[in-house]
Amino acid sequence: MACRTFHQVSLFTGSLLHKLLAMFSLFTLSLFCFYFLTGCCDSIPPGGRSQELGLRRQIQAEGRPRRLSTVPPSDEEPSSGSYTPASPDGAEPQQGSGAPEAAGRSPPDRAAANGTAKAGSRWWCALRRLPEALIIGVKKGGTRALLEFMRLHPAVRALGAEPHFFDRHYGKGLQWYRNLMPKALDGQIVMEKTPRYFVTAEAPGRIHAMSKDTKLIVVVRDPVTRAISDYTQIISKAPGIPGFETLTFKNRTTGLIDASWSPIWIGIYAQHLENWLQYFPLSQMHFVSGERLISDPAGELGKVQDFLGLQRMITDEHFFFNETKGFPCLKKPQGNGKPHCLGKTKGRIHPNIDPGVVEKLREFYRPFNRHFYQMTGQNFGWE
Repeated sequence: MACRTFHQVSLFTGSLLHKLLAMFSLFTLSLFCFYFLTGCCDSIPPGGRSQELGLRRQIQAEGRPRRLSTVPPSDEEPSSGSYTPASPDGAEPQQGSGAPEAAGRSPPDRAAANGTAKAGSRWWCALRRLPEALIIGVKKGGTRALLEFMRLHPAVRALGAEPHFFDRHYGKGLQWYRNLMPKALDGQIVMEKTPRYFVTAEAPGRIHAMSKDTKLIVVVRDPVTRAISDYTQIISKAPGIPGFETLTFKNRTTGLIDASWSPIWIGIYAQHLENWLQYFPLSQMHFVSGERLISDPAGELGKVQDFLGLQRMITDEHFFFNETKGFPCLKKPQGNGKPHCLGKTKGRIHPNIDPGVVEKLREFYRPFNRHFYQMTGQNFGWE
C-alpha cells in the first residue's frame, strides 16, 4: 500500500511540474512575441546608429568604463521653476502638455508617428542617446528661452542643465556624456544647450567626431545689446569690477576697442562662424533672432521646428507676453494656473551706458555684422 501511495504522489508531482513548465514556456513565448511586435528591440532611431557605433568604438578604444557623475554646473543662470511638460526619466509622460492632440496627422509627422501616441504604452522602451541637435550659442542671446520653449514639443527631449561637454569635460568621454541625456523614444529628438560651444575653437571638430549629421542651432542678438547684457550679469556676481566703458576700450583716448574682453569678443559672430563652417555645412545650422524670439516667439519656434523636421505644434496659443519683464511667458497646460515665466535673472535692468561708447561699439561691430549677414544669408537688422 505504501508503495502504491508513493507512486501516486510521484505521478501527481511529475504532472504538476510538466504543467508549470508548459505555463512558463507559454509565458516566455508570449513575452518574446510582444517584445518583437512592439519593436522595442530597435529603439535607436534612423540616423542614430552611426553615433552609437562611434560611441562603442570609442569606449572599446578607451578600454575601461567611465565613472558617471552628475551634470556639471552651468555658466548660464537657470530659470526658476523650469517648465517641463516632458516626462521624468523612466516615467510615463504627463498628459495634456498644452500641445494640440495627435489625432488626424499624416504618417510622416515625427510627433504623430513616434511622439505622444506611443509614449504611454512604450515609455519603458526609452533609452539614453547622444543628442541629435545642439543649441550651441550664444551666451545672453536667448538660449535658455529657446530651450524652455522647445521642451513643449512632445517629440523633443532636452537636458535642462548645460553639460559643457565639448568645451570643459570632453576628456570624460562620450559614455559619460550620453548618460547625462534624458531617456527618449524612437523618433524623439534629444538635444542640449551650452552657449559656450559657439566660441570654443575645439567644439566643432569634437561635435563632428561624435556625429557629422548633428543639427546646430545658434541664437544671435544685437552684439552691442548682448555685450551690455553680459556685463549686467557679471556685475550681479562681482559688483566691484570697473565700469562697462572702462572695460570696453584698450585706450579710451584713441577709442581702440578691446576685442579680447569676453563680452565684446563673443559678439564677433562672423569670426566664430568661420570655425564651424570648416566642419559643418550651412544647411545643418539654423540661426534664431534673439530679438524676434521675444517679439514673435511662435514665429521663431516655427522655423526651428521646421529645421528639426518636426510638425509645428508650438504656436501663438502657448505664449503670454509679460509687460513687466519684457519677455514672453508660457501658458500652463489647458490654461490652468499662472503663466510660466523665465526666472528673475532674465530681463534685468541694464545699466545706463554712455551713448558715445554705444556708438563706438556699433562702428566696431558694423563690418563684422555685415560679413555675418553675407555668410548666413540673413539680415538681422543690427544697425
